[in-house]
Amino acid sequence: MSEYDHEPTRGLPGALPDDEHIIWQGGPDWKSMALSALHIRLAFVYFLLIVATALFSGDWRTGMAVTALGTVTISMFILFAWGVSRTTVYTLTSKRLVLRIGVALNKCINLPLTELESANLKQLADGSGNIVLTLKGIPRLGYLMLWPHARSLRFVRPQPMLRAIPEARKVSALLFNATQALQPIAPQQETRPARSSDIGLEGLPV
Repeated sequence: MSEYDHEPTRGLPGALPDDEHIIWQGGPDWKSMALSALHIRLAFVYFLLIVATALFSGDWRTGMAVTALGTVTISMFILFAWGVSRTTVYTLTSKRLVLRIGVALNKCINLPLTELESANLKQLADGSGNIVLTLKGIPRLGYLMLWPHARSLRFVRPQPMLRAIPEARKVSALLFNATQALQPIAPQQETRPARSSDIGLEGLPV
């Protein structure tokens, strides 16, 4: 028995009304999460440089100690990314986005599509991508409550995001169509291949 067995519908806190239906459900890819959100490449390079410096100066004890510390640290990052992937469910319905998040303490965050101001797609090198959401008004969402499902370093006005999701372009099109059915959005054409830049800055790419 898991803590999610009480859900009437996977990823949702309650049953959907008759006039609402699920369009898409998914979650983060743990490998992409580890690389893009937790930056394990940088962590690996950081520990590698310290170990190399220690070994070059003949300090074998420090080199071994840092190797052990780096192995534990990177393993914890990977384990956390795997845990996030296992416990996160993003749900797009005809009326809202629901983020079921939290590794230790799960919570569901409802984002009505009518409150969506814009959504930016950022594609990653492995084919997955992030969809960053901008809400109307001043969102009452804490950065720490959202992380890692939040745009980095946006503390004053946190921006929720669908992070490291496979087929992100397809999901962005579904989100655009669902939101367009409730409120007008002006899509913006992609002008160049995306790898680390945002596209659709005033709406979602189609």
